[in-house]
Amino acid sequence: MIRSESATFDRSVLDLDLEAEADRIAAGLRETTAHVLHRRGLVVAISGGIDSSCCAALAVRALGAGRVLGLVLPERDSSDDSAARAHALATHLGIDVIEFDIAPALEAIGCYAARDAAVREALPAYADGWSFKIVISGGTRGQFNTFGLVARDPDGGMHERRLGRAEYLQIVAATNYKQRIRKTIEYFHADRLNYAVVGTPNRLEYDQGFFVKNGDGSADVKPIAHLYKTQVYAMARHLGLPARICAAVPTTDTYSLEQGQDEFYFALPYAEMDLALWSVEQGRPAADLARALGLDEDQAAAVQADIGNKRRTTRYLHERPVLLHAQPLREEIPA
Repeated sequence: MIRSESATFDRSVLDLDLEAEADRIAAGLRETTAHVLHRRGLVVAISGGIDSSCCAALAVRALGAGRVLGLVLPERDSSDDSAARAHALATHLGIDVIEFDIAPALEAIGCYAARDAAVREALPAYADGWSFKIVISGGTRGQFNTFGLVARDPDGGMHERRLGRAEYLQIVAATNYKQRIRKTIEYFHADRLNYAVVGTPNRLEYDQGFFVKNGDGSADVKPIAHLYKTQVYAMARHLGLPARICAAVPTTDTYSLEQGQDEFYFALPYAEMDLALWSVEQGRPAADLARALGLDEDQAAAVQADIGNKRRTTRYLHERPVLLHAQPLREEIPA
């Protein structure tokens, strides 16, 4: 259990009994799959990152390798190393794996064209052969978050532009096609096998709305949504996953230029964000967080405020569709 009642505030507050937690998650997955979802097995889209790898390993611990299917779903901007790590994980776990390139589907649906048109609004010279990413700024200074474009031309020159709201929203909307196409394929395989779909967000991602509604946010069961990212890394090492996976740096693997999650969304790297989220959950003042992270108190207060802002702005992602005139369900069917 997390030592939440201790006066201690350092990285040890996130320590877990990993063996007991792995057993608890595996038992929950078995019960949920068989008696809540009434499915035979689990589908996990594996990206080669730490979260999906840990979920796949826990699914195997719960049901055995024969009832877990891994999916590798690359597209034009995916890192080659991501797919290589995903296949290495599948081999390590002994699960069946299917690789399906979603780039043709994304091309047909207009993902890349809509995204590139928005990029050219901010940077007219952008063309084939360029790569880019979106970066966030402002939250750690107590300001409104703003988004910028960082692009690299074919000669290696770097270009930075501030993104307008319309361009930012269109780029994000277009790239969200990627998560939604992947989820469609996950449910195709789940339907044909009578399996359930595993969602892979960790606690930080789930709390802060770092997912796409009806994309990677859609799933039948989310086994690690209560674990901080720090704990997911510790669990992966405890489960004996390959070293290259346990050492993988979290990225979005969404844009053509390599991009860390903290650049795109979070105010700080994940280890610091875990402690910041813990401090908010435990009601610890900004001064305590400042001492734990080596920040000044104003910076720590800004990080805590940014957590609250992201909770508010992404709350709708967690909501079910709104029924304006919901009718109560009658549990018993009349004879």
